Amino acid sequence: MTKETLNPETRLLAAIAYGESSTEDVYEEMAALASVMLRQMKARGYSTLASFTTKERTFSFVVSDGNERYAKLMKSSEAHIEKNAAMANAVKAAKNALSGGIDYSNGAYFWDGADIRSNYKKHFKVRHGIKFTNSDHNIYGIDESIKLVIKTKTTKKKINGKLITKTEEVDRHDHIYDSTAAHGGTIFWKHNTDYMRTTGAKEYK
Repeated sequence: MTKETLNPETRLLAAIAYGESSTEDVYEEMAALASVMLRQMKARGYSTLASFTTKERTFSFVVSDGNERYAKLMKSSEAHIEKNAAMANAVKAAKNALSGGIDYSNGAYFWDGADIRSNYKKHFKVRHGIKFTNSDHNIYGIDESIKLVIKTKTTKKKINGKLITKTEEVDRHDHIYDSTAAHGGTIFWKHNTDYMRTTGAKEYK
């Protein structure tokens, strides 16, 4: 880490990446998390992470739920951070994202940790459909899930004086989330293109 003063935005992003990542302390995992946070911040129209995390507290719970790793990096001196390899990598990960460096999440807008396995049956993403685009992303050995949604169009037309109602399929999707990467203990996701086309949903919601 360089000797320059660690600015508040960099420290905040580093602390989020450190707090959200697994205790395996994998650099690529922290860097991917940092990239997703910045992508979400920009997509939702915020100019700073501080305003994003203050107004949308549910996106990264570590900011307000008492996460020890997050609090540790936020409170640590720069000298202490430099001496701690994991926290130093978290700062490096934040700087990588802020400078437009390598996006280890491969364009993700969402992520999940071990709770997707422990809470599999009730997990929001599982209930709405997940697909692994690469088997290497399935770090928890869970099943893919299907939730078929068919979009239809109904038309009414008079034929020989009789009103005929016709319903036909317009589009369909069978899952919402496609995996984009997996590092450490985190799986990264983005919306399935069929889902966005069918529903008009935004990439980040």
